[in-house]
Amino acid sequence: MHRRKLLDSLKIYRNHHREESDLIERFTVFLEENVNCFDRQNKIGHVTGSAWLLHPDHNCVLLTHHKKLNRWLQLGGHSDGESDTLSVAIREATEESGLTVRPMEKAIFDIDVHEIPRRENEPAHLHFDVRFLLEAADTDFVVSHESNDLRWVKITEIDRYTDEGSMLRMRDKWLIRLG
Repeated sequence: MHRRKLLDSLKIYRNHHREESDLIERFTVFLEENVNCFDRQNKIGHVTGSAWLLHPDHNCVLLTHHKKLNRWLQLGGHSDGESDTLSVAIREATEESGLTVRPMEKAIFDIDVHEIPRRENEPAHLHFDVRFLLEAADTDFVVSHESNDLRWVKITEIDRYTDEGSMLRMRDKWLIRLG
């Protein structure tokens, strides 16, 4: 089953993040009920892969000012049929920044479910986002056509760019790891 790897990873994630049990349950039910969960054609929603892309010094994260959503977010995007969400996160981070990136670990760093608003020919739908810790090998990024801007942002200053709960949760998770 192409969903088994992600379902197994969510079980491990649940062991470390019991406070997120409702969110994990929602994510799990979606995966179990939607064979085409990795495809954009699923109009309910689909799995996406994202990167908490750290600067080599680990004190900054690369954020994108997303062109379509007009907000500062982590890098990431659609699975487009790929069930290996870590590979999706790496691909998206590389495409959106031009940087060489590598995973710091293979475990899920964070998850989120959020609505993408209706646009032109696309109905509103959900993104079931799986986020991974990635590290940039260098710092000279290139802004892709998907972004208005990219910026290295100090972890402690993320709230100057966004008040989105999942972004602040990732910040807090990283700060706890830094000690």
